[in-house]
Amino acid sequence: MKNKFIGNSIQLPQKLMLLGSGELGKEFVIAAQRLGNYVIAVDRYENAPAMQVADCAEVISMLSADDLERIVEKYRPDFIIPEIEAIRTEKLLEFEARGITVIPTAAATNYTMNRDRIRELAHQELGIRTAKYGYASTLEELIAISDEIGFPNVIKPVMSSSGKGQSVVKEKAEVEKAWNYAIAGSRGDTQKVIVEEFINFEIEITLLTIKQWNAPTIFCSPIGHRQERGDYQESWQPAGISEQMTAQAQEIAKKVTDALGGAGIFGVEFFITQDEVIFSELSPRPHDTGMVTLISQNLNEFELHLRAILGLPIPCIEQLGASASAVILASEKLDAIAYTGVAEALSEKDVDIRIFGKPTAHPYRRMGVALAKGSNIQHAREKATTAASKVKLIEPRQLC
Repeated sequence: MKNKFIGNSIQLPQKLMLLGSGELGKEFVIAAQRLGNYVIAVDRYENAPAMQVADCAEVISMLSADDLERIVEKYRPDFIIPEIEAIRTEKLLEFEARGITVIPTAAATNYTMNRDRIRELAHQELGIRTAKYGYASTLEELIAISDEIGFPNVIKPVMSSSGKGQSVVKEKAEVEKAWNYAIAGSRGDTQKVIVEEFINFEIEITLLTIKQWNAPTIFCSPIGHRQERGDYQESWQPAGISEQMTAQAQEIAKKVTDALGGAGIFGVEFFITQDEVIFSELSPRPHDTGMVTLISQNLNEFELHLRAILGLPIPCIEQLGASASAVILASEKLDAIAYTGVAEALSEKDVDIRIFGKPTAHPYRRMGVALAKGSNIQHAREKATTAASKVKLIEPRQLC
């Protein structure tokens, strides 16, 4: 593909098509429009968060090659920017061949939409340390590979988002339940799961890695995070790991992202043990744990993604001190939503709230995030968690 990024000569506005329009996409659209760009938000349901702030929206099945062809032909975007995994990625190769820039590249997107491919790239091709792993396409295969890897282990779909379908399996009797949960949480049209060795880590981190078209790869300060049910619950920056381990993580992240190519932000996840940095996963886009950068940095991850995509300079990434995020979760199914407790949550200094604007709720669905700065990481985490706990979802009629 011909490189359109010569120096800083790119003209604005550019036409950006976002495939997947959740809360991460919403923040990206806001960043894009601040620089005057035109954004088409695409998702499988109406009124998705990014659609609420985009110039226009389309509801399609992104697994349909015909639907993708129709909207790309309709809008003729300059850039196609995937935000989710469940996309007919082979169509992206066709669009790229026509001169549309796919982020990070069509080949990289195809590679990273499935956990099996990115794990094989890291472990088999690049020789990077990962957890032991195997795959299964049936319950019988899953039982056999779980026995081989041993217990406890981690079972998850090869294609999913935000930890959906992921569980820790402590004994053989739990394997069937984990299979059913993984298949229910899988995206796309595959029934395949990955089984991983359980790593007894001290901390999980996300290293936001910014790959640029014509400038060196740069990094944000590592972000620590905590998960439940395979989904992020809170994150904090800085993560508090050593300079040596940070350097090791940066080296691994650069090696993997160099192999993938293109430009944009990558959320590269690692397990940090007492003496090892172990590659876990990679997302070729802003990362949910990176929402902490909405308060922790001079340029948040969405602004960094945009600048990298458009070939705009990133002179400095400044970390602003101990910061944290904590998710606001739904506890029940709601077809219409109102929020209480927002004023109480915002009553403390250096606390902010983001309500995502999702049209419906179900148990454990991520509906917003609380952000906080503190005197140290523990203080920031406590402030964010307290603020998140004050925001409640109710049916709108209860306000009357």
